[in-house]
Amino acid sequence: MSRMKAVQVETAGGPLKLVELEVREPGEGQVRIKVQACGICHSDSLTKEGQWPGLQFPRVPGHEIAGVIDAVGSGVDGWRVGQRVGVGWHGGHCGRCTRCRQGDFVLCEKAQVPGISYDGGYAEFVVAPVEALASIPDDLSDADAAPLLCAGITTFNALRNSGARAGDVVAILGIGGLGHLGVQFARKMGFNTVAIARGKDKAALAKELGAHHYIDSTTQSISEKLNELGGAKVILATVTSGKAMSAAIGGLGLNGKMIMVGISEEPVEVPVGQFIMGRNSVQGWPSGTSADSQDTLAFSALSGVKPMIEEFPLERAAEAYDRMMSGAARFRVVLKVA
Repeated sequence: MSRMKAVQVETAGGPLKLVELEVREPGEGQVRIKVQACGICHSDSLTKEGQWPGLQFPRVPGHEIAGVIDAVGSGVDGWRVGQRVGVGWHGGHCGRCTRCRQGDFVLCEKAQVPGISYDGGYAEFVVAPVEALASIPDDLSDADAAPLLCAGITTFNALRNSGARAGDVVAILGIGGLGHLGVQFARKMGFNTVAIARGKDKAALAKELGAHHYIDSTTQSISEKLNELGGAKVILATVTSGKAMSAAIGGLGLNGKMIMVGISEEPVEVPVGQFIMGRNSVQGWPSGTSADSQDTLAFSALSGVKPMIEEFPLERAAEAYDRMMSGAARFRVVLKVA
């Protein structure tokens, strides 16, 4: 039985440890992927800190996986050894629950997540169900593809399902790991793109990413500035602050919508009168399916959207994880596995 390097957490709150594990054979409906790159996501803390209900240890984290199919299990059609594939947050669904029967696979009642439900991408190999696979375009590198499988799909999928049309004012609240991709997607989709962040120093970056307008929330009123532009059709809230979301909500235009993809424990305060008379709304958006991931990758390759990343070897996963979680990494951190 061959062995592989992997980085796992052995107990809730324990350290990330470099270990050797057996390389598993894929079962029915599964493929084995030789991991080339795996992004580090803030949601990996759910694994490391044991915050996901029913999580079993030891567990290898990682749900932004880019690699090459290494072996194919029985009953797998349409995928072949040597094919480049990615696996994101949507790591499998049951196909039988009410949500799956309605076609809402990403909200499957028994949804699987790599690095939580089964060992993820902080390893040289990962075994995943075929329904979790997304094809990676040839002209997109593994390191660039990995963050697009979580941060990318979350912003891309929310925007393309927002109801906004080309030319509409779309604001991205926050220019971090999610927001810096959201700005790029909004511009490439043809929206009148507004980037909102704290400090004048981010104005140049916002323009570099494609924003037509920049609002410094520390010195300017977000609501006033957005209303000067006619009001936002969509505000994509990528920040993790309910207060920051509340401060922007007055900038929604007629039939405007705030879509929340950043998780905050603080509530968002909604001005009821504005929402009634402006037909405003608030919505949350949870990632997407593997088909949505594939669309995200294809659109990114087509339009030139790329994440801004820092790369670390697998052996330095603990250091890379700490850098991501501490906020020292400005955008995304990726483990180069092979």
